[in-house]
Amino acid sequence: MQVLLASNNAKKLRELQAIVDHAGIQGVEVLALSDVPAYEEPVEDGRTFSDNALIKARAGAKHTGLVTVADDSGIAVEELNGMPGVLSARWSGSHGNDQANNELLLGQMAHVPAIRRGAAFISVCALVTPDGTEHVVEGRWPGRLLTAPQGEHGFGYDPLFVPAEEDAAGTKRSAAELSPEEKNAISHRGRALAQLVPIIQSLV
Repeated sequence: MQVLLASNNAKKLRELQAIVDHAGIQGVEVLALSDVPAYEEPVEDGRTFSDNALIKARAGAKHTGLVTVADDSGIAVEELNGMPGVLSARWSGSHGNDQANNELLLGQMAHVPAIRRGAAFISVCALVTPDGTEHVVEGRWPGRLLTAPQGEHGFGYDPLFVPAEEDAAGTKRSAAELSPEEKNAISHRGRALAQLVPIIQSLV
């Protein structure tokens, strides 16, 4: 069985692929958007992560006839009432400009004390089959925001985020200082996709 991962974000796609591969699902070939005939990218105009994940997954299933998995994710900062949220990728006004997004968020949080810097990465993954069956799952990765970027790996807000697991261990590494394997094992996206594994296996 072929499963399409509907993402144009190369870094996210590699992460999704690695998580799916690690799950050891037998009899499944995972395809990227570059592996299928091109179709018009849908407008992600939903109000929630679930809305946007479903928009992308539905479009993939409709245009390719394949079981399609799509993710929408971002960071929710407690001090900002859950924002940037669904606006995470374009928080600075320019879609996908990680540096500008990070700088703006740091500026907005500049005078917020450590005790109020709680945040969580959230990933909602949608799986849509060609017959219209839909599954939506959510993964949440709690932690806190740093006051300056830390680390060279990952993408998005990873350099600003210290996972709760790192605080508990006393190592205090940012998500951008974790190896891909370490990150995938505990990340929001990994937690969400893990819930889809039995669903995918049931379709094989």
